[in-house]
This record gives sequence, C-alpha cells and structure tokens, in this order.
Amino acid sequence: MRPCEVRAVRMTSFDSTRKLLLISNSTLHGGGYLDHAEKEIREFLPNGSKVVLIPYDLHDRGAYANKAQDRLHDMGFVVQSAHDVSNMSRAIEDTDAIFVGGGNTFRLVKELHEMDLIAPIRKRVAAGLPYIGSSAGAIVACPSLKTTKDMPVVQPRSFEALNLIPFQISPHYLDPDPSSTHMGETQEERIMQFLEENEESVIGLREGSILLLREGVVSLKGPHNCANLQTW
Repeated sequence: MRPCEVRAVRMTSFDSTRKLLLISNSTLHGGGYLDHAEKEIREFLPNGSKVVLIPYDLHDRGAYANKAQDRLHDMGFVVQSAHDVSNMSRAIEDTDAIFVGGGNTFRLVKELHEMDLIAPIRKRVAAGLPYIGSSAGAIVACPSLKTTKDMPVVQPRSFEALNLIPFQISPHYLDPDPSSTHMGETQEERIMQFLEENEESVIGLREGSILLLREGVVSLKGPHNCANLQTW
C-alpha cells in the first residue's frame, strides 16, 4: 500500500457519462450524520432533486429512512425510500438521483438481488443518473462486496454488486498502528489477501474521504490521501 500522491486522475476505463459520489463513512467523529459530506452532496445534486433512498442495509428500514430523509431534506432534496413504494423499478426510473447509505453490506446486496434492483440501477447510472453511496453504499458500487469488513449475517444470492465502477473500495480504511498490541490482521493485510485472489484493484478510503467520479475523472475529496495506487 502506498498513499496516493494525486487528487484527481482520468480513468480511461470509466464511462464518462457516469456520476458517482462515494463516501467512506456516513458520520465523522465530532459531527452529525453526513455533516462532513454536505458540501460535496450539495455540489453534486441540484437543489430540489428527487432522491430515491435504498434502505436495505439496516434491519429497521423505517427508522433509517426517516433519518436519511430528514438530513437530505435539510440539504434541499425530496427523498422517497424504496421500501415505501409499490413499484421500485418505476421509482428508480422517475428519480433524479439514488442514495445508498451505510449498514451491513451482505444484507444490502441480498436485498438488491431479491428485489431485482441490480439491473434497473445499473441502467439508470449508465445513462447518467447521479449515484451517492456511503460506506456499504460505496462498496455496492463496486464489482462485488468482497472488500467489506461486515459480518455475513445473511447469505446473498451472489457476491456480485452493482459494478458501477471498475475497482473495489475498502471504506473506513485504518492504517496499521505500529504501537498496537493487537495481533489480528490489519485492513491492509486483508486487502492484500483479496488482491492475491482477485484482479480488481482496491482503494482504501480513509474516514472523511470521498471519491467523486464524473466525466471520466476520479477526484479525491476530504482531508486524507487514499491507500493504494494500483487502480491508477
């Protein structure tokens, strides 16, 4: 792992019509829900945009939806939760953006497959629909869920995720602490194990960091570099 030395890079393999904002964490220490990402979210979406929330990564979907709806409403957006609509594919077709927040990635991917939402979301994002993903929502933008740190509390039909980007993200990335007495695997070691078995590169996205993907360019937002240059 090496820290990235660039803040923006053009990716020749990334479709220039796609617009994604991928956030490492929904809450940063010392702040409230999405506070650290508010500026980037407001710049990413026009005021008054209709947003479909995908709430399937937490068990209490209603409470999660209320929290996200209130926060995004404060930013000037109109939010509808997918679990409250009878025709989710139509809601995705009619929305201005999609928001997928944090929670358990296995639960989220299981529901995306069982609700048959993989193809509709892929189609709309490929056509230019803005996608915002935080934590688990950032991971499911990747080819698979294999770089999650979550416990497999459920078994999804497949590890395949939305495949909106050509690389993997490992959110909440923590650098190895040389003074720690913990003898378990570090996040870096787990990512290296992934790279031994898989072809996709991995971005270790530190707390407070955000990736903006637009017009074929990946830009790193926030106070930190990211771990791993292999994608670029």
